[in-house]
Amino acid sequence: MGRSYFVEETVGQYLSNLSTKPKVFATGLLIGQCSPQRDYVILAVRTPPKEEQKESYCPAKLADIDEEWVTTHASQVSRMLPGGLLVLGVFIIATPELAKDTQNALRKLVFSVQKSVTKKRLWNFAGEEVLDRVALQVCSTTKKLVCRTYDVQDAKSSAKPADWKYQSDVSAFWLSLNCTVNVNIHIPLPATSANHELEKNTRNGLTRWAKQIEEGVFLINGQIKEEDAELLEGQKKSRGNSQPSIQAFDVKVLTQLSQSSSHRSTATVQVCRGSINLKGAIKCRAYIHNNKPRVKDAIQALRRDIINTLSDRCEILFEDLLINETPGKKNLKREYHALPQRVFAPIAGSSVTLCDYKFGDESAGEIQERFVEMLDQAVHAEDIHVAEEMNMVDINPIMDNTDDAQQKKLTKATVLLKLQQNLGVVMGTVIAVIAVAFSFSYFSD
Repeated sequence: MGRSYFVEETVGQYLSNLSTKPKVFATGLLIGQCSPQRDYVILAVRTPPKEEQKESYCPAKLADIDEEWVTTHASQVSRMLPGGLLVLGVFIIATPELAKDTQNALRKLVFSVQKSVTKKRLWNFAGEEVLDRVALQVCSTTKKLVCRTYDVQDAKSSAKPADWKYQSDVSAFWLSLNCTVNVNIHIPLPATSANHELEKNTRNGLTRWAKQIEEGVFLINGQIKEEDAELLEGQKKSRGNSQPSIQAFDVKVLTQLSQSSSHRSTATVQVCRGSINLKGAIKCRAYIHNNKPRVKDAIQALRRDIINTLSDRCEILFEDLLINETPGKKNLKREYHALPQRVFAPIAGSSVTLCDYKFGDESAGEIQERFVEMLDQAVHAEDIHVAEEMNMVDINPIMDNTDDAQQKKLTKATVLLKLQQNLGVVMGTVIAVIAVAFSFSYFSD
């Protein structure tokens, strides 16, 4: 039996509106959440047309779909999703003439989009997670839906039928988890690295930090809960005909408790040419459905949001630095940069919020434009909430005129350590020889 998708009614209306024109063609993403029992779709987002395309654009054949454009859009949208929400799949609205090729095109897009949105993630899917992704075909003339899924872990996966069921208030009464994580990450820049490898070194440092978050202890409302327990155990569900609302949980992350005493740390000397320091407090948020949610699923959603939000904004910063790079600039000087701030805005008719990232000089109007372009969602300026203060990045490369001095210091320290190690070996050998000689003399007497 195939999977079941419980879909917000507004998604059905959105897809219907897209297919109103006689020769319409559209591709897009389906946003929601997976669970062992069922999947939830709370938002559909069409792929924005390119500047040279018209709204009524219709390709001669589905092989003409710009796959790179679709996957780039998917990566941008993925950044705007808080913990717990994923790109669950893709849809295509096409005329009956193109219908025969639709499934092949959908299959290709499903795998390409999945590869794109997970490419730079610093975490891996758990063994028991659902990795089926949905491919939805909509006929623009008959409005007929064909829903199938593919296992994205298996490149040879064949299509499996799935149920597509519309319901009201699918996203109206979800649970949210919120936390603030203080960040103070020191990332050394090896002497062998070049200026253009700042992003690579930052990613390596964030990978080590992400492991600490993965192993951290999460306190939900001040308590440690059993992972397999229900998140709502002992609480009443918020459900009924009331207005959309969120039952929120306050979470604290204790990463220092994750360090095992069984792992010994050995000091090493590394020749470095500078460092990158990330400092600040990041606001993190995750959502989970209220159909018997487990503690471990809620923590996993929040854990991934913590990792994603810092990784994504570092990536955005480096993209901005690359765009605004001064031509002919060879040596970096010590620079302080503000990481983009996280902002939240609600989905229309839902209690769930999506996010974006703004630099200090960006206006609310620019954020509104981005929501329309990326998510096809209009948001009011008064609904945009800036979640946090500025977080700083200190890029401190050692300049060329100080490289030699720093190199000599570190080389001297390395030689000193080796001399100490060799001296210890020599002293140990001498003591062993004396002990043998003493034992021989003693037993001879």
